[in-house]
Order: sequence, then structure tokens, then C-alpha cells
Amino acid sequence: MTTQQELPDEVLSTMATEWRRKALAGDLHARGIAHELETELRRRAGAPITNYDTLDLRPLEARTARRRRWWPFGRAR
Repeated sequence: MTTQQELPDEVLSTMATEWRRKALAGDLHARGIAHELETELRRRAGAPITNYDTLDLRPLEARTARRRRWWPFGRAR
């Protein structure tokens, strides 16, 4: 079995992203695996630049829609 230290950076990065997606989708055990893979990436090259758009699993409409403010600033009470 291949260990994390033997994997190339590209493969390790891809695996970390996939496991993080599974964790965000609700898989209970995926968080720990994603954390281990990300830790190995940081050990090799420092803190990686994360593309948070790929981690957002909401539909495109929900991501681009403007949210209403919960408090109407500027209005008199």
C-alpha cells in the first residue's frame, strides 16, 4: 500500500480535495482523512492556496444570489 509520503503532490492534492468534499457532504470519517492529507501537503510546501469555490456545494443560483440583510440599516426604528 502506498503511503502519503510516497504520493506525488498533484495526486495528494486531488485526494485531499475529494475527501474534503465528502466531509462537507456529511461523511463523518472523511474529515479526518482530509485533514491528514492536507497536513502532509502543508508539511511539503507550506500552506496551500485553497480554491473555496470548488468546495461550495450549493447550486450556482444560491451562490450568486444576493442575500437580504437581516437588519434594515439606515431606517428609523
